[in-house]
Amino acid sequence: MSDIIGLIFIFIGLTFDVFGCLGLVRLPDVYNRLQAATKCVTVGTCSILFGTFLIMGFSAPGIKALLCMVFLVLTSPVAAHAIARGAHRSGIKLWDGSVIDKYKEDKEGEI
Repeated sequence: MSDIIGLIFIFIGLTFDVFGCLGLVRLPDVYNRLQAATKCVTVGTCSILFGTFLIMGFSAPGIKALLCMVFLVLTSPVAAHAIARGAHRSGIKLWDGSVIDKYKEDKEGEI
């Protein structure tokens, strides 16, 4: 039974990864693409790793999958934030259809 549930989680993760890759191609600016890539990694890859854990159980590969999940959940959003902030501070413009720019309010580090 856990094998079937694990395969369902792997399929869900692959679906998120496919839609994340589609978002990287179709979205208009670096900030939207970054959001799609972050969701792809956080939800999609963690779902694949959780499915792997369910199939493998509490063996060495299963524990490594859990540790990789924890690492991805902790590092992926932080890295995306750092990249977005660096892109904004270097002057990369938002898409014309963007509604709000919260980074514009942040004046830290400007001359």
